[in-house]
Amino acid sequence: MIDDDDHELSGLIRTHATRHRASPALDAAIRTEIALQSAASRKRTRSPEWHWPAWGFAGVGFAFGVLLTVLVVLLSGQAVETDKLAAELVNSHVRALMVSHLTDVASSNRHTVKPWFQGKLDFSPAVQDLAEQGFILVGGRLDYVSGRPVAALVYRRHDHLINVFIWPGSGNEGQQASTRQGFNLLHWHVDGMQYWAVSDAHAEDLAALGKLLH
Repeated sequence: MIDDDDHELSGLIRTHATRHRASPALDAAIRTEIALQSAASRKRTRSPEWHWPAWGFAGVGFAFGVLLTVLVVLLSGQAVETDKLAAELVNSHVRALMVSHLTDVASSNRHTVKPWFQGKLDFSPAVQDLAEQGFILVGGRLDYVSGRPVAALVYRRHDHLINVFIWPGSGNEGQQASTRQGFNLLHWHVDGMQYWAVSDAHAEDLAALGKLLH
């Protein structure tokens, strides 16, 4: 009897009850929720992304640190060698002035000075007559730097003597000026040769000579 009443009540509700359509806002909210749930489900089933491990960053940092240390050591070693060479050249300059052994061949003629070096060196130094530019060629001599024979050309600038040491070498062609023990030094490379000029003359005079010898 109860079942018959329920069936009759359901029929009345379906016949007379008012049906309401979901509002646009509610419909949009439902659709958004469904989309979010679907995306979350796909993310859970996706393969995990690969991430660079923390130790990887540490390894890169360590390698960079080692490289930086090596560069610092190399540059420091090069600076020490250059400083030792500069000291040796200044000593050679002073010694040549003190023992009156400024030249082995005394001449202002480059055609006399240049041939004198033949057979004494395994290279041929360039010798230039720069008297018109204010640098008078005094002569040349054989000297020793870092255990090897080198050419030493002597120029006079006013009352100052300038020793120009020449031997084979490669490097930056730009001039590098420095001062040691009260003497000015200028270093440069050109045509497979390295040049070191040493004097108590003004640094500007050495720079001018360096440009002329390039």
